[in-house]
Amino acid sequence: MSDNAILRAVLLFVTAFVTAAISCQWSAALQKPESPASNWQVDLCHRVETGPGSGRYHRITRQEVWEPARTAIIVCDMWDAHHSLNATRRVNELAPQIDRVLKAARERNATIIHAPSDCMESYADHPARKRAGEMILSANIPEAVKQWCSRVASEEPVTYPLDQADGGDDDDPTEHAKWAEELKAQGRNPGSPWKMQSPLIEIDSDRDFISEFGGEIWSILESRGIDNVILCGVHTNMCVLGRPFGLRNMVTAGKRVALLRDLTDTMYNPNSWPYVSHYTGTGLIVEYIEKVICPTITSDQLAGGDTFRFSDDKRPLVAIVMAEDEYETNRTLPRFATEYLGHDFRVELLYSSDDDPNVIPGLELLELTDALIVSVRRRPLSPSQMKTLRKFVDAGKPVVGIRTASHAFLVRDAEPPDGLTEWTDFDATVFGGNYSGHHGNTLLPTIRQVPEKAGHAILKGVELDGMISGGSLYKTSPLASSAEVLLAGSIPNQPIEPVAWVFARSDGGNSFYTSLGQKQDFENPGFKRMLFNSLLWATGQGAKEPPGRSALTDRSDDN
Repeated sequence: MSDNAILRAVLLFVTAFVTAAISCQWSAALQKPESPASNWQVDLCHRVETGPGSGRYHRITRQEVWEPARTAIIVCDMWDAHHSLNATRRVNELAPQIDRVLKAARERNATIIHAPSDCMESYADHPARKRAGEMILSANIPEAVKQWCSRVASEEPVTYPLDQADGGDDDDPTEHAKWAEELKAQGRNPGSPWKMQSPLIEIDSDRDFISEFGGEIWSILESRGIDNVILCGVHTNMCVLGRPFGLRNMVTAGKRVALLRDLTDTMYNPNSWPYVSHYTGTGLIVEYIEKVICPTITSDQLAGGDTFRFSDDKRPLVAIVMAEDEYETNRTLPRFATEYLGHDFRVELLYSSDDDPNVIPGLELLELTDALIVSVRRRPLSPSQMKTLRKFVDAGKPVVGIRTASHAFLVRDAEPPDGLTEWTDFDATVFGGNYSGHHGNTLLPTIRQVPEKAGHAILKGVELDGMISGGSLYKTSPLASSAEVLLAGSIPNQPIEPVAWVFARSDGGNSFYTSLGQKQDFENPGFKRMLFNSLLWATGQGAKEPPGRSALTDRSDDN
């Protein structure tokens, strides 16, 4: 054989070998399952009681990997019109965000089910409706998904957080009447004007399903081997919870279920108990679901980008961290939050663990928090939790401290336990303070307002001059030179001590601290007003009057 012939033979062999290798490689790529990198890493948020019967809950997040092909998103009752104008407005704002998530979910081969109840007639000829209607019904349709569900056993121990007996309409009466006339002019029934799903949400004719029937939807899930069910849409406290395909029934039927908590809304009227803002009402329902129904996730976990927030929801997020055994602030501070904060703030309550007092479950929430209230006493933390706390402070975010916050993370006369770390200069760094102990517990101080600070925003509407505090006088002098003292306290034959002050931190953040905060202090309206004012001041909201009614108001007072 000539050299040229040998060379041609070698080239033919190499070409055949490479072609075969490439062919095998492509074949393997086509046959292998979806790459784990394309799965969803979901952070499931749920609530766990701190201890049996405590009524207090830890906010716990656990991470799971969900395969999109085994996941369905059900869009609940995102109608094109609603009898409430405000509800319609919120749906119109929510719809494009839901559409964005659905587009991302389709790209990962998730199943999309559109469930605009009472609208099936409008979709009689739509391919997505026909696809659902032609589904062979599963032989194992649970009874749970065949009917509406108003309550399940897991809800029995927990108080439902809203009064929605009036239907939850939060419209201005004049606007509502005008809207009803507009609906009539469109040939719609003002009481139930919906005819189809919002056109702002695309329905993929080739892939999606349209159904309002629990049996059909269950059969879709079973036929596709779907284990994970995500619900979004409206309204959380009604249809999302109770429909045959809703959260309660899907959990009862055995699916792994999550609420998309930033892509939902409630029907709640702030003139009804617990007299909080509409968005706080939604938050209360979400918390309730996390306690007794199922966990929640957020849209960024499915589609990237930022989580959704309604444009007129301006409430700063306040985390209240409670880890002390002296003054029962794990009772007084939640009560204060219920009474004062439901209109102007989002609030998360974080408690130390009953099993390990140096662990504060949910502290990672500080990454999303706008302001922090600290009521902690001598609790060193793990390095990771201390890093989270320091990162929050270093970011220049506002801190409000009460009572033992001056020695929150400092062990007295000992080394911290192994694996834990102190923040020894927390008082000086964050509050400009200098706590060195306290006077006798029986020497109750008289509180006086610093005259030249009478006009400070934190003292607006506050009447504490001459108050006798319920706790001992802390030794806090001398403060940092940049601290501004608002209140001082005195006992016989001892120097006057600062009791409340503001401090401009070196990191650019603002802090307020008061050594008040004993249980009896929370019985004084002036103290609670000062604490409310301090949060308004810290978050830059300006002066406001506290709400006239709150969840503490007796529901029998309603007309």
